[in-house]
Amino acid sequence: MINILLAEDDDSLRKLMTYHLEQNGYHVLQAKDGEYALDLLDLQHVDLLISDVMMPELDGYTLVRRLRESKYELPILIVTAKELIEDKKRGFEAGTDDYMVKPLDMEEMLLRVEALLRRAKIQTEHKLNMGETMLDYDTLTVTKGEIKTELPKKEFYLLFKLLSYPKKIFTRQQLMDEIWGYDAEADERTVDVHIKRLREKFDENNDFTIITIRGLGYKAEWHEKN
Repeated sequence: MINILLAEDDDSLRKLMTYHLEQNGYHVLQAKDGEYALDLLDLQHVDLLISDVMMPELDGYTLVRRLRESKYELPILIVTAKELIEDKKRGFEAGTDDYMVKPLDMEEMLLRVEALLRRAKIQTEHKLNMGETMLDYDTLTVTKGEIKTELPKKEFYLLFKLLSYPKKIFTRQQLMDEIWGYDAEADERTVDVHIKRLREKFDENNDFTIITIRGLGYKAEWHEKN
């Protein structure tokens, strides 16, 4: 069972969040402050941390920063009433993976938790599975059945990025910056060329599709099997 550590000093909200998480099959460890959260992390394996910012003893920003400094790589979701961009920047600089502003929508929280756990699994295993297709980051290969296709690095990284975040729209510039680097001499047209090559190679693959978002960039979608 997946263990989620919930650090929240508001008793009512903590109980409500715990209820929804447990209803969706997660085991929840509850902490009223950051110090107790650290104690729990020393005692039990935790797959994901949800932390409030304003807590007694140890605030959420400090908790996240200490964990990252101690080389904890578990995914972290910060929840807070602070919604200014400066507050979000502080959270991301401390090392959080995602950020939600109160009042919380419980369904959205569950979706974010699911996405964070999926990304963590992908990062750990370096493999991505959808339907009958498997991407292996270490070998730069895409396998479906008995057919294994080895891709050039940039093509593989581009495909892996899009499929790791299904339905998320990436601009051409975002893809350029992450895959080719900020100092790359290539322009955004390079992304279009690589997308074209990927479509040609996987035109008959019915497990995923790369979609052009006119005027913005691209997204990928997985095809659910009935």
